[in-house]
Amino acid sequence: MSESESLSLTGKSEDEVVAMLRSADLRPTRQRVALARLLFANGDCHVTAEMLHADAETSGEKVSLATVYNTLHQFRRAGLLRELAIEGGKTYFDTNTSNHSHFFVEDEGTVVDIPDHSISVAGLPSPPEGTVISHVDVVVRLKRRV
Repeated sequence: MSESESLSLTGKSEDEVVAMLRSADLRPTRQRVALARLLFANGDCHVTAEMLHADAETSGEKVSLATVYNTLHQFRRAGLLRELAIEGGKTYFDTNTSNHSHFFVEDEGTVVDIPDHSISVAGLPSPPEGTVISHVDVVVRLKRRV
């Protein structure tokens, strides 16, 4: 699935979400559709499995935390999400799959996109033979002023 296709789920109807899941070779189960609608309904977002699970429960969707984890990883493998390893024990998922950087507000545990082209990375080493750099993750850690 291309980046533009994955981002186009934003604000789509259930039928369009079903079509998008099918085009990503994912069977549109009730739970996948419900989680995709929560993820992509309101623009780009950054979530943990626990956050999405809480949103699902609030919306009345009966889904286990294990199913949420599995679904997030399936969406990532299909190119619908980007996985962000920001904290040791917590993984965030980003609905914006483009190559971009993030602020992480440590006291709140929130992730915010850094505006495009605000960061440039220089001096990258040459990758080992037979490999290419897929992307560079930059996370700028923030703390609120006291």
